[in-house]
Amino acid sequence: MLQLTCPWCGPRDETEFHHGGQAHVARPADPAALDDAAWAAYLFFRDNPAGPFAERWVHSLGCRRWFHAVRDTVTYAVLATYRPDAPRPGLAVARPDGETR
Repeated sequence: MLQLTCPWCGPRDETEFHHGGQAHVARPADPAALDDAAWAAYLFFRDNPAGPFAERWVHSLGCRRWFHAVRDTVTYAVLATYRPDAPRPGLAVARPDGETR
């Protein structure tokens, strides 16, 4: 089972959390100026990398606070968790071939 570390409550099982999608998505500066294509891009299109990916999570069965996690989408390993007001940590992840990404 996946373990996540809530920045306020500490380590807990995945069953206490709900996934909230990609983290650090910038909101439009002037929403009234967007056309339909720009709205579609903002609402529906997200990154889908193989490797470290910043996500939003909520501790729904605990403190009910949102936080960010960096999870490797290939290995499903949680590399870091941090508060939404903190910057994304810089992480170097070792691949099976010995290189880092």
